[in-house]
Amino acid sequence: MAGGSSLGRDFGWLWAAFAASTLGTWIAFNAFPLLAITVLHEGAAEVAALAAVGAAVGAAVAVPLGPWVEFRRKRPVMIATDLARCAALLSVAGAFALDRLGFVQLLVVSVVVAGADITFGAASGACLKALLRPEDLLRAQARLESTTWTATVLGPPLGGALFALVGPVATVLADAVSHLLSAAGIRAIGRPEPVPARAPWAAARGGADEPGRLRPADLVEGWRHILGHPLLRPLFLNTVLVNGLIMATAPLLAVLMLGPLGFAPWQYGLAFAVPCVGGLVGSRLARPLAARYGGHRVLRVAGVLRVCWPVGLAFVRPGVTGLLLVMGVEFALITCSGVFNPVLAAHRLGLTATDRVARTLTAWSVTAKASVAALTALWGLLAAVTGPRAAIALAGLLLLATPLLLPRADRLLAAAGGEEGRKERERTDHQD
Repeated sequence: MAGGSSLGRDFGWLWAAFAASTLGTWIAFNAFPLLAITVLHEGAAEVAALAAVGAAVGAAVAVPLGPWVEFRRKRPVMIATDLARCAALLSVAGAFALDRLGFVQLLVVSVVVAGADITFGAASGACLKALLRPEDLLRAQARLESTTWTATVLGPPLGGALFALVGPVATVLADAVSHLLSAAGIRAIGRPEPVPARAPWAAARGGADEPGRLRPADLVEGWRHILGHPLLRPLFLNTVLVNGLIMATAPLLAVLMLGPLGFAPWQYGLAFAVPCVGGLVGSRLARPLAARYGGHRVLRVAGVLRVCWPVGLAFVRPGVTGLLLVMGVEFALITCSGVFNPVLAAHRLGLTATDRVARTLTAWSVTAKASVAALTALWGLLAAVTGPRAAIALAGLLLLATPLLLPRADRLLAAAGGEEGRKERERTDHQD
C-alpha cells in the first residue's frame, strides 16, 4: 500500500467511481418530483408518495440483498447495481421521449434506484475495507465525505441549469451516465478480489452456495451484530435518531420559511447551499484532529457539537437576519457532521469483521431510511397540531439529549487498539 498521502491506484479508481455517481445523484436531485409536477402534472399527495414509498420499498427490497452480497465478490455486485440504476434511469428518458412516461414507472424506478443505492453502499464499504489497511480507513473516509459535500454544493445548481436549458429529463440522463462512469471506474480496479467466505446456509447443507435459500435468521444478522456489539449499538442508536430528527424538520422549515416568513425560493435554496461548504471544511479537519487528539475523542466531541445547533432554527425570523441565522446554524451543523461522519465510518468498519461488513452496512442504511421516513411523518402530524415552529423546537430539544447515547471515550479507545491505541498511549506517556 502506498504511503504518504497516496492510498494507491486502486483506491483512486474507487474514489473516482464514487465521485462520478455521487455528482450524478446530486445533479438529478429532486428530478423525479420535478418530472411528476412539470410533465405528469401530479399533485402534492402523489409527489409525497413518490418520495416516501420509493425509499421505503427500496429499503425493504435491500434487506435480503445484504446477506446475498456478503458472500459474493463485491466489485461485480457494485458494477451490477450501477448498470441496474443506469438502465432504470434510461427507461425514464426513453419513455419521456416516446411520450409514454407515467407515474407508476417513476415509482418503480425510484424503488429500483433506492434498493440499488443501499446494496451498492454495502458492497463498496466491504470493498474499501479489503483494499486498505485499517490505519488508512479514516483518510479514505474523509476523502469520500469531502467528495459528497463537493457534489452537494455543485450538483443541484448544475442540475437546475440542465433542467432549464435542455429539458426536464436532462438531469436523469446525466445521472444514468454517471453510473456508467462509476461502473467503468470499479472495473478498472486491478487488485484481485479475495474469495469471499462461504455462506453459512450453504455450509450447513454441505452443498453449493445457493443464496436464494436464506433462513429468516440470516436476514437479521446485520442487526444482530450491531445491537450485540457494545460500541456499535450506541453509535447506531445515536446516529439513527440524530439523522432522523434532523431530516424530520427539513420539510417543516421549508413550510415555515416559504410560507409565513415570506422567503423567496432562491433565498431558501441559498440558505442550505452555502452551508454545505462546512462539510468540506469538516471532512478536511477530521483526520488531522483524529491524529492529534485521538479518533475516540473526536467522535464524542463532534457527536455532541453537531446536535447543539438545530434548536436555533426555531427562532428564525423574516428578513436578512433570519436568513443569516439559518445559514449559520446549518454551517455549524454540517461542519461538525463533516468531522463526525468519516470518523464514525472508519470506526464502524474497524469494529466489524470482514464477513459481516455488507450485512452490517445494509442493516444500518435500511434502519436509517426507515427512521427518517417514520420521524418525518410523525413530525408532520405534530406540526399540524402545534405548528411548524414548535415542532422544530421540540426536535432541537430532543437532539440535545442524544449525546447520552454515545459510548464512553474509554470504551472507544479500548476498542480502537492498534495504531490509534498505540498513539494515544504515547501521548499519555509524554504528558506524564
